[in-house]
Amino acid sequence: MARAGARHILVKTKAQADALKQQLAKGADFAALAKKHSTCNSAKKGGDLGEFSPGTMLKAFDNVVFKKALLTVHGPVKTKFGFHLIETIYRD
Repeated sequence: MARAGARHILVKTKAQADALKQQLAKGADFAALAKKHSTCNSAKKGGDLGEFSPGTMLKAFDNVVFKKALLTVHGPVKTKFGFHLIETIYRD
């Protein structure tokens, strides 16, 4: 079964996500921004969600992790929790 590792930053508004994505594009550290801004419990781990398989996360999240380019920040992706910036670290 396919597995992947990813990290994310979860915020309440699209505007926040867009602003953070711009900072990342300028070279800001993903983990540092996650620790400072993410509302997810994973924030204390720099946004690291560990390893998971398809169907573990919400569909919109899975679509990014299992179908989009690796090591690229995708988003904002809207879910019932807010807006995510997602980076897939690896996939098998």
